[in-house]
Amino acid sequence: MRSPLRHFKSIAPCIVLSLAMLAGQSIAQTPILSSLPTLSSATVGRARATLVAEGLESPWAMAWLPPVAGSTMPRVLVTERAGRMRIVTMDGKVGEPLKGVPKVHAVNQGGLLDVVLSPQFASNRTLFFSYAEPSSEGARTVVARAELLDDGLQNVKVIFGQKDRVSGGHHFGSRIAIANDATLFITTGERYSEKARAQSLDSHLGKVIHITANGDIPADNPYAKTANGLKEIWSYGHRNMQGAAIHPVTGALWTHEHGPRGGDELNIPRAGKNYGWPVIGYGIDYSGAKLHDSTAKDGMEQPIHYWVPSIAPSGMAFYTATKFPEWKNSLFIGALAGQHLARLTLNGDRVVAEEKLLTELGQRIRDVRQGPDGFIYVLTDDRNGKLFRVAPN
Repeated sequence: MRSPLRHFKSIAPCIVLSLAMLAGQSIAQTPILSSLPTLSSATVGRARATLVAEGLESPWAMAWLPPVAGSTMPRVLVTERAGRMRIVTMDGKVGEPLKGVPKVHAVNQGGLLDVVLSPQFASNRTLFFSYAEPSSEGARTVVARAELLDDGLQNVKVIFGQKDRVSGGHHFGSRIAIANDATLFITTGERYSEKARAQSLDSHLGKVIHITANGDIPADNPYAKTANGLKEIWSYGHRNMQGAAIHPVTGALWTHEHGPRGGDELNIPRAGKNYGWPVIGYGIDYSGAKLHDSTAKDGMEQPIHYWVPSIAPSGMAFYTATKFPEWKNSLFIGALAGQHLARLTLNGDRVVAEEKLLTELGQRIRDVRQGPDGFIYVLTDDRNGKLFRVAPN
């Protein structure tokens, strides 16, 4: 049962909204009733995990490849944070590192990050990947496109790079989600030490970025035709987003981001909206000190769901297969600190239930994807990282 305190937190924005209406204040940007956040109160569920492969060093992301000619065996392309890409087959074979991967800033959380395939991969062999790019001025998150050959990458071209270069190795993001119109959404971090820049529209830190597959600016970007912000920005006021996926029905972008001590968030970022970091939030500083002005503020968006304490979310996938009907309307999210796979049951854009799966593994879950066979697959974040196939138990 939800505690009275948790219930109050969930209805507090509604009280604020009602008071504003009674006072005749403008409420144009105050969250409406349907967007009030829910606080995680997960139960422990059951699922079956089967080891597919191991020996991956700190794997970060995976993308499904078509089988080779003459075979029906699925393959998956895996990134390792140190700066390697490998192809893994479902019989457990881990391939040699692919050639042509650029040098990465593999420091702390930095390195080679996400990878996704072009919707036209079968004909153009194009993929997109994000990484922390090193320089003498500091590191930044960039996204490149390339063509995949049998043994490596060719025609590597950076199509987005953060304006900001910051020293250190924290909060690079980054996930890539390809929208239904083939444009790219890119999540970034605010680099921890530069959290105030998440509120600046003259910075790429703590932003959702929206570009075309060639790096151009889509016409529907909120600052595409103004001088009020960087043209690549879609939304702002984010912390460190390591999950992004396109909703299979609405086509909307969903993201999640790490909070500090508590306050991890699940959001549906809208164009030009401010998601509050570091001004509002549901967490506290790592020292235990107060961090935010409040949990809500006029002109700043609320998450649809949040976690206290933190689970440290990473990777995200909507379940769209029919293999397991009991997983219909599910959203899967990996948990690093939480060491589990979260399964959220959705009703529209609301989280109506949540359970923790794979707690018995005691593993940090870095990425989660739906496989072509209808199973869920997860990568564990470890020096001996593993790929597991997951099914209901």
